[in-house]
Amino acid sequence: MIRMDINCDLGESYEAFLTGRDEEILDYVTSINIACGYHAGDHSIMHQTVRNAIRKHVHIGAHPGYPDREGFGRKNMVFSPAEIYDMMVYQVGALQAFVRVEKGTLHHVKPHGALYNQSANDQEKASAIVQAVYDLHPQLILYCLAGSQMAEIARDKGLQVYEEVFSDRRYHSDGTLVSRQEPNALIQTEEEMLKHVKGILTVKEVLSVQSQKIKIVAHTLCIHGDGPHALDFAKKIAALRQQLH
Repeated sequence: MIRMDINCDLGESYEAFLTGRDEEILDYVTSINIACGYHAGDHSIMHQTVRNAIRKHVHIGAHPGYPDREGFGRKNMVFSPAEIYDMMVYQVGALQAFVRVEKGTLHHVKPHGALYNQSANDQEKASAIVQAVYDLHPQLILYCLAGSQMAEIARDKGLQVYEEVFSDRRYHSDGTLVSRQEPNALIQTEEEMLKHVKGILTVKEVLSVQSQKIKIVAHTLCIHGDGPHALDFAKKIAALRQQLH
């Protein structure tokens, strides 16, 4: 059994658009990924989320995505590796500045949404992301999909990697996530979520949508902060984690 980091995507409100119960969720997770303004978030939300995380002693990560507010960063887009590198540096650099003025430490970087999924097993995109994180600071941890090519590229570069598994997403038998375009992509019930997470924490397995048990060796477990059950899931996962350890 492993002592799993529990992460959550936060800071995704902006202007008049409000989502999530961020401050409450901070009581039940060990790390967070803060939206950096492209897919969601803005300068004030970023700063406030950094302050709250430091106050509650939660590890801070940057959550850069595609420039896609309409699609919440979940729309596949076409960018060159050089453009991906630049958008990573731009977004993570902005969050780094807020962390610095609050005298905190940036712990990790986790790409968001379509950028995360499209780059997981694409060598050129993954390499651009890895190089950007390394150039920003070689001590930053990269959060990426468990078993992905990006994880291998990052380790070869010398970065520390947290391979990630999802508490509220279903998997194919090849270890990839079921697309959000599919009706069965999300785990909606508390009962199914707890069964799924318990399998990850105890035997390092998930049941795929093809009804196959697949091995998932991961260091961090994600809760999506914009999900309708995010706070309830976070409470239950924190309690389960404590119970198992």
